Amino acid sequence: MKFQNTQVSLVSLALLCLSGCAMNSEQQSVAKKPVKPGLNVVDVTAVDRAPVKAEQDDVDSFGAIGQPPLYSSVQGAYKGRPLTKHIGDYVKNMTQDLIANMEFVSEKTPVGVTNFALLDSDLQETNLLGQQMAESFVHELHKFRIPVIDFKATDYIRITTDGDFVLTRDYLELNEAMPIEYVLTGTMTKHQGGVLVNARILGMESRAVVATAQMLVPFYVVDALIPSDGNHREGMRDGVKLSRG
Repeated sequence: MKFQNTQVSLVSLALLCLSGCAMNSEQQSVAKKPVKPGLNVVDVTAVDRAPVKAEQDDVDSFGAIGQPPLYSSVQGAYKGRPLTKHIGDYVKNMTQDLIANMEFVSEKTPVGVTNFALLDSDLQETNLLGQQMAESFVHELHKFRIPVIDFKATDYIRITTDGDFVLTRDYLELNEAMPIEYVLTGTMTKHQGGVLVNARILGMESRAVVATAQMLVPFYVVDALIPSDGNHREGMRDGVKLSRG
């Protein structure tokens, strides 16, 4: 009988040891369990966040982050890094914003597109950016099946030694009456890091604003536009910089 009692005591002691080990392991697992951060709190020590590693091809031999090479035209008119976006991509986004909040304009209301004016001028000045944005907006509006009237088109084709043309900037060669009900126009402002573009659609009779859009176009996208006489700026002639002796 005494032997049986001793055996029971040993079994009980073993069970208590096992239960104690289980409780300790459970407490350790609870202590190691990460606590989720509250709202608006960033857990910078999260164990499940993989560290950001630079690609092998993006790092030079000194361990610095590399950059794409510079590209330059033969005449030196443009020198910069390759672009992944151009002005047409930004006009596309602005057109989507215009369509999203547009009123009264439909597939039965013709729209005219003018050049974008410099905001700090008398609104009678523009540049290559303002002209190209107007051309891009014509393309984007047509994609949305909005009728666009090109009021710079003449009634004839002018054939010259420089080429064949149907567009003109001479208002005397254009029709006075145009079936334009709305006009897309806007302004441009030089901004830190780019050019701030404000686009809107107005009613020709009411002058009411029926659609608006705004976007910042980075300087490197604006500078990628090269004037047709770009090789003659800053004293350049045929790729050679001239200076007075």
